[in-house]
Amino acid sequence: MTDEQADKKPETLYEDSETGCCLRFDPEPWQNKKITWENKLFVKDRVRSFMHMPLNFGKVMVKNMEKIKKADALPEKPLMLSNECSLWSSELYIHVSREVPDSEMVKISGTFITKVFEGSYKDIKKWVTEMEQFVQKQGEKTKKLYFFYTTCPRCAKHYGKNYTVLLAQV
Repeated sequence: MTDEQADKKPETLYEDSETGCCLRFDPEPWQNKKITWENKLFVKDRVRSFMHMPLNFGKVMVKNMEKIKKADALPEKPLMLSNECSLWSSELYIHVSREVPDSEMVKISGTFITKVFEGSYKDIKKWVTEMEQFVQKQGEKTKKLYFFYTTCPRCAKHYGKNYTVLLAQV
């Protein structure tokens, strides 16, 4: 990867959005829902972190979005999940509409309870606690927790809202 590629913003390629980057997020379809996926297709990659703070997110996104665009695999609605599996790294899942060459492909199936949160990422611990309580009130137990960061920081500032969806696989 060239220095120029590494310095590019992690574009989502939704040029028809207000920002030319991330689409405006509608929280209603994600708020307090139970959804089921059967073999939903994702490109999987890993982001290095320090205490859950991503270190190479931009580089990872640029690399993957270039491959996704080349494969014409960008879905109509963006969905990017993060599994914060350790203090030092996270797994990144980018939903795609078809297989992407030279990428690790995974299919995710299962039932998920979703809840939308709005605010600063510093509140994530509070959100996780609230999500666990919400899942328990549904009579369920969380098997795995995914984070859907709906917009990049620049677009969140433009839209005036910083939404994050938590998806608890039950």
